[in-house]
Amino acid sequence: MTISSDLTKETKGDLRVDPRAGGMELFDVGKLHGELGDFKTSIDKLEAAALVFARLHDHRFYIKCLTLCLRMYAEMEDQKSLQLLKDRLYDYVTREKIELNSTTYYTLALASSYRGEFTQALEYLEKALALALADDCKEDMCYAIHGLAAVYWSLGRTEDSLKEIYNLRVFFQVLRLPDLEISSQILNGYILVSLKRYDEALEIFWKAFEVLKNQKNMYTYVSLLFAMGYAYAEGGEGDLAKTYMRLAQQMADPENFVFLLRKINELNQRISGKAEANYDLVFNTVTNFVVERKKGKIDFKNQFILLDMLKLFLRHPGEVYSKEALVKAVWKQEYDPAVHDNKIYVTIKRLRQLIEPDFDKPKYIYRAKNGYYLNRTAKVSIEQ
Repeated sequence: MTISSDLTKETKGDLRVDPRAGGMELFDVGKLHGELGDFKTSIDKLEAAALVFARLHDHRFYIKCLTLCLRMYAEMEDQKSLQLLKDRLYDYVTREKIELNSTTYYTLALASSYRGEFTQALEYLEKALALALADDCKEDMCYAIHGLAAVYWSLGRTEDSLKEIYNLRVFFQVLRLPDLEISSQILNGYILVSLKRYDEALEIFWKAFEVLKNQKNMYTYVSLLFAMGYAYAEGGEGDLAKTYMRLAQQMADPENFVFLLRKINELNQRISGKAEANYDLVFNTVTNFVVERKKGKIDFKNQFILLDMLKLFLRHPGEVYSKEALVKAVWKQEYDPAVHDNKIYVTIKRLRQLIEPDFDKPKYIYRAKNGYYLNRTAKVSIEQ
C-alpha cells in the first residue's frame, strides 16, 4: 500500500523538527486506528511511520510497523499483500545488512502462521526466543513465548501450549504488556476449550472481558465475543453461543474483519446444523427458510400465504385454529364460507405438500372438528 501525498505533507512539519517524534506519533496513531478496527487507515499511518524509521535506521520500530501491518493484512485475508510484506522484510534485512533479531523472527513466524505453515513458524519462534534470552529482552521473550503457545495449540500440542501460557503469567507479574496479556488470556481459554474444560475457559474469558472494558480495542473485543460463543458452542449451549455470535457479527466491520467474520459464519452454520438435527421443524425468521428433519431445507420463495399460515401454526403447536381465525390471521379478512372454504382447503394442501415427508400420512398439520392445528408433539425451533 502506498502513502498518499496528503499524508506526507501532513507529517513534514513534525519530521523536520524531530523525525523520531514524528515517526512515533504516526506509529501510535496507526496502532490506535488498528485497535478501533480501521485497518486501512492504520496501515497508511504505519507505512508512513516505517519510512521514517527506515531513514533513521531504527530497525526495531521499522519491523514493529511491519508486524502490525502484517496482522491486519492477515485479518483482511489479503494474502498478496501479506507475501509482499514478508518479501519486503527480507529485502530490508539484506539491504541494511542487519542480523535477524528476535522481533524479526517473530514477524516471520506470524507470516508463516497466517499461511498455515506452522512447522516453519515453530522454527522461527524457537530462534526468536533464543535471541531474546541471549539479549535478556523480557518483552521479546514474552512475544516469542506467546507465539510458541499459539503454534503449539494449532499443532494440537495443547499441554505444551498450556505450559507456555503459564510461563507468560510469571512475566506478566512484573512486566506490563496489556495487549499481549489479553491475547494470552483469550488463547488460554481456547486451549481449555480444546481440553473440554469449558467452565474454566469461560471464567478466563470473563476476566479478560473485565480488563477489556477499560480499553478501546474493538478487534480484540469482537474476538473475545467470538471466543465466548465458541466456548458455549463446544460446551453444548447452542442458544448462548448464537447470542454471542450475533453480537460479534453485528460489531464486526465486514471490510476489515474478513477472517473473523468467516469464522463467525462457519460457527453459526455449525450451530444451526446441530439445532436442525434436534428438531422436526426449524424456521428462520430472517431468511424465511424452513428445515424439515427428513426433507431438509425448504424455500418458500414468494409463497407468502403459505408462510404466514405455517408461522401461525409453528408459534402455537397444538392450538386449533378455526376457519374464521385462519382467514382473519392469514388473509386479514372476515370469514365468508363461499369465498374462503376452498381457499383454506387448497392452502392447507399446498402447505402439506411442502413440509410433510409423506403427504398421504401427514405428521404435522392435522384437522380437527372445528379447524386445523400443528401436532403438539412436533419439536419446533424458531430462530430469530
